[in-house]
Amino acid sequence: MEFHANEEKTVEIEVDGQVYLRHAIKTRFIKQGESYIDVFKEYVSPIYQEGDIISSCEKIISLCQNRVIKREDIKIGFWAKFLSKFASHTSSGVGVGETIKMQYAIDKVGLPKVLWASFASFVTKLFGKKGVFYKIVGQEVSGLDGFYDHYWKEYADIGIQLPENPTAVCNEIKEKLGISTMIVDANDYGQEILGHSDDIKLSIPQLKGLIRDNPSSNGNELTPLILIRKKENA
Repeated sequence: MEFHANEEKTVEIEVDGQVYLRHAIKTRFIKQGESYIDVFKEYVSPIYQEGDIISSCEKIISLCQNRVIKREDIKIGFWAKFLSKFASHTSSGVGVGETIKMQYAIDKVGLPKVLWASFASFVTKLFGKKGVFYKIVGQEVSGLDGFYDHYWKEYADIGIQLPENPTAVCNEIKEKLGISTMIVDANDYGQEILGHSDDIKLSIPQLKGLIRDNPSSNGNELTPLILIRKKENA
């Protein structure tokens, strides 16, 4: 098969001396409530070989699981409006610089922890250290996606939470389709392995290395799935 990489990404990547090939799998727009088993069967099964690993972005799994909150269900209060003024605004999705995500953080972990995270973030930024706020409030807050329509109007008024039981999802995909899978929360700034099927023997640092350049895309490219195959020596 011919391997395809997204723009400014590469097909080949080396991890611990082994070269791997990555193929960005183009899908349709995955909607809320679809079956991830059916999605994998349609797009992955025809090209998958034993020994491959599929890297799935967390968003499509969450949409299939209906892990969605609506804008209208989040009531923004004083503290969200106040604290968001001092937070950084990013171009990689909505962050706590937006009042709705700050309110989500308050609702999720409580105002005292958000106040402490905001204070610690302010102090550490003076010394050039970033990301402290999200380390304190945790992955559920940092992993919230959606509430923006940069690419798709469907995401304007919904927030997409991290998937539930990602390891169990990966094991289900492996059991039903024979596809070794990991679910990742990745962007151009970092990667998190949320879960992987039990048959995958690579370490977490090695799995992160396979996607360290964030080869997938949830934007116009519609490539939320990456097929990873070990390159055989010539």
